[in-house]
Amino acid sequence: MTPAARLSGAIDLLCAIQNAPRRPADATANAFFRERRYIGGGDRRAISTIVWDVLRGWRRLHWHLRDISGDISPRLLCSASLLLGGETMENVRKLFSGERYAQKPLTSREDMALKELEGKELSIQKQPIAVRLEYPDWLDSALRETFGNRLPDEMEAMLGTPTLDLRVNLLKGSREAAIRELRRESLQAEPTKLSPWGLRLDGRQPVTATQAFKDGLVEIQDEGSQLVVAAADARGEHRVLDYCAGAGGKTLALAMTMENRGHIVACDVHEKRLDGAVKRLRRAGVHNVERHLLVSGDKWAKRRAGSFDRVLVDAPCSGTGTWRRNPDARLRLTPEDIQELVIKQAQILDRAASLVKPGGRMIYATCSLLACENGQQIDAFLKRRTDFVRLPKEQMSELLPAELRNKAQFSLTPLRDGTDGFFACVLERVVADVKAEETAEAAVTTPEA
Repeated sequence: MTPAARLSGAIDLLCAIQNAPRRPADATANAFFRERRYIGGGDRRAISTIVWDVLRGWRRLHWHLRDISGDISPRLLCSASLLLGGETMENVRKLFSGERYAQKPLTSREDMALKELEGKELSIQKQPIAVRLEYPDWLDSALRETFGNRLPDEMEAMLGTPTLDLRVNLLKGSREAAIRELRRESLQAEPTKLSPWGLRLDGRQPVTATQAFKDGLVEIQDEGSQLVVAAADARGEHRVLDYCAGAGGKTLALAMTMENRGHIVACDVHEKRLDGAVKRLRRAGVHNVERHLLVSGDKWAKRRAGSFDRVLVDAPCSGTGTWRRNPDARLRLTPEDIQELVIKQAQILDRAASLVKPGGRMIYATCSLLACENGQQIDAFLKRRTDFVRLPKEQMSELLPAELRNKAQFSLTPLRDGTDGFFACVLERVVADVKAEETAEAAVTTPEA
């Protein structure tokens, strides 16, 4: 595709994303490219890069275009992103030639608005801090509660392009073997600093087309997510429950740490997500996993109360820790979403707790930056359930790096750790609490989607 055709494709994709405001942009992009299989891999990456640059700079781009009359169209946003990224007005005009596969020429209104941006920078000190750092105004106090005076630096790191992290599947081979296999296909992977199984690649890379991926030697998984699994310390003699398993990313990693022994139950309320795990499990060579769909009125949880050594709760959350990868999520999030999520997380914690055996552990994790979804959620749970405590630090998993092994509760950020934003807490069930058990048992119903 020509540069003009790529820009035209990016404008069409951005239109599709705007027309589905509550749908994740990556899901819209996947559907967009499925319907246009004639677009090759390199062109898909180029188109996606243009669109994701717009999404990452959404508030700043609108700030620069704030004085323009009428709607701020995808044409204007993509063009403004190119200009504020260093492109010249002359070259932008050429991309709107009106020729085959190119967009129609810029209107006088568009040309005048864009010409004002030539030579300017996307971020400037004059912008309000929430605009410059691309977060909703209403989240300012919550983010300051988490980061304090580190807020500008932490949120600046959230604006960067994320790396592509892989987890080596030790059931299929070593980290060194995976590095060699990827290099044979011209992908330069380096070991991650924190995860013992992680590899890191720069930017968007065609990993799923490699033989290492097809053979199940590597899986795409952020390093922070890998560390959540490390914190679970699941072993071959354990019965393990992945309570919000989704498509099974952490399930696969748990099976690896258990060396394909023991028993894992992967649960979710979405059948499509669980079905999506089948192919991944088969590719990874995993055979100690049972899938279970949670449905309304299901007695499954009551029959298995107190029977699991490990229960992993990767709770539904705001996803604020994944804004580098999913910048569109900033635009969809509302205060009402947070309120609903905090209630849902508490309910899920209570239900999952009833499934942990005495002496067993529950690992609560989110990809959120917000205290109300993280530490405060744990504090509230421990007040309700006196039979749980934070795991003593000397019992934390040796799979974790030393800097994360000194406490039962830890957080990760792009700035400090180079990962997505994650929170994890390891809880131990220490004694039977009859009153808490009765309360929890009465509450055990299917978690909401």
